[in-house]
Amino acid sequence: MNYYLDFEKPLEELERRIEDLKKLSDTSEINIDSEIKKLEKKAEDLRSDIFADLNPWQKTLIARHPERPYTIDYINMMIDEFIELHGDRRFADDAAIVGGIGKLRGIPVVIIGHQKGRGTKERIQRNFGQPNPEGYRKALRLMQLAERFKKPIVTFIDTPGAFPGIGAEERGQAEAIALNLQEMSKLNTPIISVVIGEGGSGGALGLSVADRLFMLEHSVYSVISPEGCAAILWKKNGAAVGAVEYEKAASALRITAQDLKSFKIIDDIIPEPLGGAHRDPKLTAENISEYIVKAIETIGCKSCAKLIDERYKRLRRMGSIVQAEAV
Repeated sequence: MNYYLDFEKPLEELERRIEDLKKLSDTSEINIDSEIKKLEKKAEDLRSDIFADLNPWQKTLIARHPERPYTIDYINMMIDEFIELHGDRRFADDAAIVGGIGKLRGIPVVIIGHQKGRGTKERIQRNFGQPNPEGYRKALRLMQLAERFKKPIVTFIDTPGAFPGIGAEERGQAEAIALNLQEMSKLNTPIISVVIGEGGSGGALGLSVADRLFMLEHSVYSVISPEGCAAILWKKNGAAVGAVEYEKAASALRITAQDLKSFKIIDDIIPEPLGGAHRDPKLTAENISEYIVKAIETIGCKSCAKLIDERYKRLRRMGSIVQAEAV
């Protein structure tokens, strides 16, 4: 059963009706195929209209869609001979970050990504995709392994942010992320990062210093969530902050792939199937594979010195300044 967001409710009613007619068609001698086809065409047109004019807050909700593919889903669809590697060799194995070695269309790669988990039990186990310091240290260990064996690194970004708990701070959360930023900037191997869902704050940055940074069409990438921003800007005497404030914050933050492409923060936008990645995960995985393989072929032949020099220059050029209207 598909999960529908609030702005998809008109589509939900139509698709439920189509499903009912299909069941009726299977058990009835009456031919209603033409009626079903008309409704399917109507549903397709309605979906196109809805997704042609999404605001940043709606894109945020799609990026968090509970049926949206996660890192492990993409690994299962894209990577052959995958072997997961565990632990940071210091403290523990953080399940909020998964990583290992495998082959992407015959190319040996080291792949690392955030994993939010499905269902209550797994989400708790994976801390809702919020890594602890040992997660970033595990990721760095795998990246250094990739550098040692001259294999490209692929990272998938999908986290609301690094875990802000007391234990994480005691074990050096900020230092772990900062060290990743420092070391990734000078690794002697290609790094390709893809924001597949929600790229939140330093938790996302700790895996996204790269030679090429891509975003899926309906993903978001920001220093703070719209809810966090709204709570800071509009909280008054304990009054609840709601959807209106979230929409304002999301628009002001400029968090969509389209905004970040215009600012030259990211290199390109990977298209999603109509309705979002969860509508056709296999097609989405194929699209991601195309962009990653093309990037590896483009930058994989460069010398280490040139690769690092261009990565440095890319990071130094990053960013645009615009004056936003008062919100």
